[in-house]
Amino acid sequence: MVNDQVQTNRRPLKTRNASWARVLARTLTRLGVTPNSISVASCFFAVIAGVSLWYAGRLAPDWHGRWLLVIAACGVQLRLLCNMIDGMVAIEGGRQTKSGELFNELPDRISDALVFIGAAYAAPSFPWTWTLELGWAAAVLSVMTAYVRALGVTMGAGQKFLGPMAKPHRMAAMTVACLLGAMAPVYFSRILPVTLGVIAAGCVVTMYRRCRQILKEVESP
Repeated sequence: MVNDQVQTNRRPLKTRNASWARVLARTLTRLGVTPNSISVASCFFAVIAGVSLWYAGRLAPDWHGRWLLVIAACGVQLRLLCNMIDGMVAIEGGRQTKSGELFNELPDRISDALVFIGAAYAAPSFPWTWTLELGWAAAVLSVMTAYVRALGVTMGAGQKFLGPMAKPHRMAAMTVACLLGAMAPVYFSRILPVTLGVIAAGCVVTMYRRCRQILKEVESP
């Protein structure tokens, strides 16, 4: 059984209880795959997503670009899968290590940056879209959002997974943008900056909500 303290410190995910997720985690545990290596693999999939986004922006809106956007969406989702399975292998599989927290957090921050920096260069640079600036803003703010959560832990307030733009929400938004772009590539240069703007603004709101909750807990009698 996983103790209550560990459960409290984990991001609540319904998919963690899915039968396929449990089977996959047990299979990887039996094969001797370490949770730290799964965490590092998430960066590999983030590289695939970021590079696919970047290269899609260099191509005409034809089937080549469409497939790159589909690959980017798959890379984003596989990155999330790694983020979920590494914890399941570590905790349910009994393979926790002293360095687990480092491998759990650092690849996540690198992956966030890789996806959004790739997105920053994924659409033609029209003056009114600000795709480059919004992509970099989303990259920086996503890392800051996670930093606020980690800071709350060091202050004794526990993990704060409040949204509206926690990691799963950010990646879901990017996945939808990629798939919409694959279906209607001529509109991708409009879909992407809107998505990045929503993510950046949502990160600001998320940081505010998390900071408010942390202050409320540490200042309470």
